[in-house]
Amino acid sequence: MSKENDLIYFQNNIGAGKPNSMVNRSTACPFCERESLTDILDEKGSILYLMNKYPTLKDTFQTLIIETDNCEEDISTYSFEHLKTLLEFGVSKWNEMRESGLYKSVIFYKNHGPLSGGTIHHPHMQIVGLKDADYQQKLSPKYFEGIPAGRKNHVELNISEHPIMGFTEFNVIMKEGGDLSIFARYLQSAVHFVLNHFHRSCTSYNLFFYHYQGKVICKIIPRFVVSPLFVGYSFSQVSNNLVDTKLRIQEMYGLDIN
Repeated sequence: MSKENDLIYFQNNIGAGKPNSMVNRSTACPFCERESLTDILDEKGSILYLMNKYPTLKDTFQTLIIETDNCEEDISTYSFEHLKTLLEFGVSKWNEMRESGLYKSVIFYKNHGPLSGGTIHHPHMQIVGLKDADYQQKLSPKYFEGIPAGRKNHVELNISEHPIMGFTEFNVIMKEGGDLSIFARYLQSAVHFVLNHFHRSCTSYNLFFYHYQGKVICKIIPRFVVSPLFVGYSFSQVSNNLVDTKLRIQEMYGLDIN
């Protein structure tokens, strides 16, 4: 792993103009006003792929996927068909940018809720080409190892025993030849669990997608106020009830290990 911390520079002059409907719900939602959206690159049904109007990160290429035309939906409430279409669309755009050869690495992620670091409430994902930073240099295989809650058709859902930040993180891991339908099911189950059964005060999460060691991985991180041990010392904490969490999610969503 790299010992140096690659820096990505935030352009405050651009960030100052961004609307914030995540915290202030009275703010008009720019993604609901579809007729005023510009720089649309592609679309599929209610899914739009477009340039980010506020490219706050220096030396990057920033794009957005608006997931739906319904401002109040999210991954936990989508129909299964819509979620599968969204994942197929998002992964294809991610791969296109990766395979362009223009970037050192390409990140694909989603913010949801007021503690996620996002500013727009309307469900969306982001795909960002990084010209000078390689996210894979910061990864360890341990981040994606965990207690299996589901495994089928070369796809696994597990609960991380070595979380990046902590306390409880879920990994959906698809090997080559894996079934995207199972990937979508595991992802939706984990997000629904986080928002409805994990902790009564959990309203926020992040999704982070990775191409790593021949696998496509999505890490689901419930978001709360960040631990000072992580902020100051990079100490990740792990919950002591991972097995109980595994049993609960298996029972609630009918998951098993084949």
